[in-house]
Order: sequence, then C-alpha cells, then structure tokens
Amino acid sequence: MAERLSATLAALALAGGLGLAGAPPASAAYCGISWGSTTKVVGSYSSGTVTDVRSGRHECFDRLVVDVRGRAPGYTVRYVGTVHQDGSGRVVPLRGGARLAVVVHAPAYRDGHATYLPSHRAEVVDVRGYSTFRQVAWAGSFEGRTTIGLGVRARLPVRVVVLPGHDGGSRVVVDVAHRW
Repeated sequence: MAERLSATLAALALAGGLGLAGAPPASAAYCGISWGSTTKVVGSYSSGTVTDVRSGRHECFDRLVVDVRGRAPGYTVRYVGTVHQDGSGRVVPLRGGARLAVVVHAPAYRDGHATYLPSHRAEVVDVRGYSTFRQVAWAGSFEGRTTIGLGVRARLPVRVVVLPGHDGGSRVVVDVAHRW
C-alpha cells in the first residue's frame, strides 16, 4: 500500500514538473481573451474620411488600425471565404488560412480626391514576422465605405473597438488573437 501511494505521488510530481498538473482548465481564456470569431458590426456611417492604415504587434494579439479624420464610423468585420474589391467585385488574393473583410463605414476620398491611397495595394502594411497576420490588402473605397482584406493564420478570436484619434479623429481598431 505504501509503495502504491509512493508511486502515485511520484507520478503526480513528475506530471507537475512537466506542466501537466495544475494547468489551467481547457476552458480558460488565453490572455483573458474571450472575444470569439463571430461577425462584429456597428451600423452607423460617418462623414469622416480614412486617412491611414497601420498595424502593431502585442503579446496576445496582432492589431490593425484604420485612422479616420472625423467622428467614429461604424464597421463590419467578419470572416469570409473570399474578400472582394469594392465596386468591381474582383477577388482580393490573401495569404493565410483565414480571411477577414474589414469594412469601415467611411470613405477614403473627399470631393473626388483620395484621402488615403496605399502605395502597394497588396501589401498595405508590412506584417512580416507577425504571429497572426499574414497580409493586409486594399480592397477599395466605394459608396462611403472602405474595405481592407486581412489574411490571418487561422480563424481566431477577433474584437473591434473604436477609439479617439489625433486631432479629434477616431480609430477603428481590429485585434486578432494569436490563439484560442
């Protein structure tokens, strides 16, 4: 009996040393992330205009930021099979195992002039070395909305928030977790 108890305790100690005992339950959220991967929508439109697109890396997620001159616009961010260009409907090729269509309800033009136009439509921002992002591509701006294709490693949790920006503007922020 004592030998059996000793063997059991030794096995538990070994499992603990391997990180098997005391691990968080499978349902525990990674980095506190509990966003899910469903469509995120705020339906309002803005008279503001898109002025920049940029990205950043964080410990638990990769971030895409769309800067808008003017009040906070609405958005639709969702996983899709294919991202299409605004107006023409052409397919926007994206690297990665999953694709997000990021639609900001604000144009990237005013009075027929671009307020933002990337120098390279297929690589709007450089995301080499990111954990989750694989590609950010311009899909266009048409009829008061701007679409960006975001290629990601896999279908992962996503959240969208609108934050105050510079000079009274706003930012549409899209975070995609590194894992579930």
